[in-house]
Amino acid sequence: MVSDTQAMRGNLASAKEDYRLPAVLRDTFVKLNPRDMIHNPVMFVVEVGTIVTLGLTLTAHSGSARQYDLIVTLVLFITVLFATFAEAYAEARGRAQADFLRRSRHEAQARVIQADGTWLWADGSTLIKGMRIVVEAEDVIPGDGVIIEGVGAVNESAITGESAAVIKAPGDSVTGGTSLLSDRLIVEITSNPGETFLDRMIALVEGAQRQKTPNEIALSALLGVLTFIFLLVVVSLGPIAQYYGKNAVNTTTLVALLVCLIPTTIGALLSAIGIAGMNRVAKIQVVAKSGRSVEAAGDIDTLILDKTGTITIGNRMATAFLPMPGIEEREVARLALIASLADTTPEGQSIVELAQKVLGMNQVPEVVGDVVPFSANTRMSGIDLPNGQIVRKGAIAAIKTLAGDIPEELDRYAEEVARKGGTPLAIAQDNRVMGVIPLQDIVKPGLKDRFAQFRTMGICTVMATGDNQITAQVIAQEAGVDDFVAEVNPEAKLSLIRREQQAGKLVAMTGDGTNDAPALAQADVGLAMNTGTMAAKEAGNMLDLESNPTKLLDVIMVGKQLLITRGALTTFSIANDVAKYFAIIPAMFTTVPVLRGLSALNIMGLKTPHGAILSALIFNAVIIPALIPFAVKGVKYRPESADKLLTRNIFNWGILGVIIPFIGIWGIDRFLGLFGLA
Repeated sequence: MVSDTQAMRGNLASAKEDYRLPAVLRDTFVKLNPRDMIHNPVMFVVEVGTIVTLGLTLTAHSGSARQYDLIVTLVLFITVLFATFAEAYAEARGRAQADFLRRSRHEAQARVIQADGTWLWADGSTLIKGMRIVVEAEDVIPGDGVIIEGVGAVNESAITGESAAVIKAPGDSVTGGTSLLSDRLIVEITSNPGETFLDRMIALVEGAQRQKTPNEIALSALLGVLTFIFLLVVVSLGPIAQYYGKNAVNTTTLVALLVCLIPTTIGALLSAIGIAGMNRVAKIQVVAKSGRSVEAAGDIDTLILDKTGTITIGNRMATAFLPMPGIEEREVARLALIASLADTTPEGQSIVELAQKVLGMNQVPEVVGDVVPFSANTRMSGIDLPNGQIVRKGAIAAIKTLAGDIPEELDRYAEEVARKGGTPLAIAQDNRVMGVIPLQDIVKPGLKDRFAQFRTMGICTVMATGDNQITAQVIAQEAGVDDFVAEVNPEAKLSLIRREQQAGKLVAMTGDGTNDAPALAQADVGLAMNTGTMAAKEAGNMLDLESNPTKLLDVIMVGKQLLITRGALTTFSIANDVAKYFAIIPAMFTTVPVLRGLSALNIMGLKTPHGAILSALIFNAVIIPALIPFAVKGVKYRPESADKLLTRNIFNWGILGVIIPFIGIWGIDRFLGLFGLA
């Protein structure tokens, strides 16, 4: 049988193949719209320059001028297309993943009671206030309402974060999205569409705002300043050239020079770097909805984690058999086994598995008897054997009403289990208490070591849960988190994240429940568990297919590699611009007699201004796709100080960024010379 996770991976692979090249090419040209391009100031300047040179091409008075203007226009247009193609590809990939998640969403079904007392199936989204529905065991409750008949155990972990089931009776309210574990309820709907708890969660999600990362702000400012500076430089060159010689430098040349000098390389590669980050997290079974979320992971200061289903497995599991005085552990295990064989809940199955280990059984035995299912009224379940023996397991208080002689150790064991954050069950044979079974919400293995790694990276881990203070404290200590907050509701989690962000920190959140959705949406990095609700999956900007909260450590490593890669390519791009400036300017003014002294700086021997401009412009366009493999593979991350990282970037990528343009422009100039273009 294929697991849900394996199925999701297969569907995800199909989704990744769902964006076709024609659609990407269409979006590539659609994104040439200036209203879209203006969000990338560097490439917007290139597009404006392309339009200007196109106009000059159409109005040129001589064939040679028209040829030169046309070549410049084509190279500029190709440069813009490289940038828009990368962005269109990234967005197409994100849309494919989002569409896949939406397709996996399903509506809860409801048994709506009719006037004659029968019921009919209906979509949960069509329920209105006043309708009455029937909810059977293992059903998802399709809407908010109040119980008017029946008593049952409801699992509210997806909404409240509480791992223990809650007994609901007539007059109690139930929330859409929770599930009924036992018995049968008749519920009257109390909310119209758009007014339910889930709708409130959606409103909180839609109102959440993600702040820009410091690196985003810094790089945007850097690119903007450099573009403005080079714009001033190039604009000032026009009057200078006119002063020293009429028509020494025409408008097309100035536009081409501007495009060569502004940081077009990093401006065009930003999307490619983002795609690379998304691809790298995909290799560790994490779906990222944007490259920005991966990048933000590299700067995280605080990690907030839900407890149930995130830090813990989410289901209470049997951990031991505690026999009463005079009773052997094997006897308690035997009775617990036969009382739980018909119990299909995760708790019941865990009791069977533990009993098999204690008894040394490889197979589950067949037991003949009358099964007594769990009921919220009795809070017990078990079996009546043919020999007249009665075996029951259930809540401590329920077993006390059955037993005639209650050992003192029963209350002591129950108190010890509760103090450790567990739930005690008692096992009884006839009217005699035989032992206690502790049920614990088990912490996922390996968390403590991973959280210690977070601590060494300067990341503070905080567990936020709807559980009580005692349970939260026990789980927090066992998991090894730095801090915890207990008995929190969705609004409190959201407020906690906002306080951290207002303090200037970047916050990551992992969760799996509907109650986590607002916090996942507000967090700078929201990592939803694949085992969680659809609301959580859609609110987060990442989805962990393996539902491992420590996976965020791997995501953070990828994020840091992403930041280092972008820093390296930014250094390379700026060094390119400086090198191109000193390669082009001397050749540009060789035709101006008074400035021919600059020819001494023309160390590459570029013969004509047009040849220098075309060579630099072609190099500027070619270097973008040439650097894409580096953007995709990424620069290796080494955990060291920022000073060392900066030094390495300057000496490695900075020096390369200065040398390569001289070699590339010289080679292109010689190649163009073969065709009389230089």
